[in-house]
Amino acid sequence: MEDVQIVELYWQRSDRAIAETSQKYGRYCRTIARHICGTDEDAEECVNDTWFRAWNLMPDQRPTVLSAFLGRITRSLSIDRLKAKNSRKRGGGEAALALDELAACIPGGTNPERALEEKELEAAIGTFVSRLPDNEKTVFILRYWHLLPIAEIAEKLGFSQGKIKSSLFRTRRKLRSYLQEEGLC
Repeated sequence: MEDVQIVELYWQRSDRAIAETSQKYGRYCRTIARHICGTDEDAEECVNDTWFRAWNLMPDQRPTVLSAFLGRITRSLSIDRLKAKNSRKRGGGEAALALDELAACIPGGTNPERALEEKELEAAIGTFVSRLPDNEKTVFILRYWHLLPIAEIAEKLGFSQGKIKSSLFRTRRKLRSYLQEEGLC
């Protein structure tokens, strides 16, 4: 079923919307959640929560790219679950490490007054990533969007772990410079 038809099912509040979404995007969302959460059980809960959140958000939004909409929800829910899990038991995970690596490049703060700045920051990062050479872009996205471990990125792309680490270091440095030039850091 096409994305437009699935979105229409959500707008009609049809129970088929969840089934069709799960059939088409279940594996995609589980992969995102599993990489972040680390366990199949947590990933499955995040995916179920994704369907629930999509159901609740759809009347207000009509996403143009359903996969990105669902991926973003899954990623957000998975990161929240990971943070909650790590706050209960202090321990490091790959996702937490990846997010800490990026923290040095990106200004923080979550108060409501920063909403506009956060949107500008999000747009600037998107622009920055879109201008990266393909290899750098792939490494950056695998690490900081999919939150894959460096070893897995190296294996997937056929590079050494050292090359991946160097690439990420240089890209973070470029990102920091770019954000400073844009007045966002």
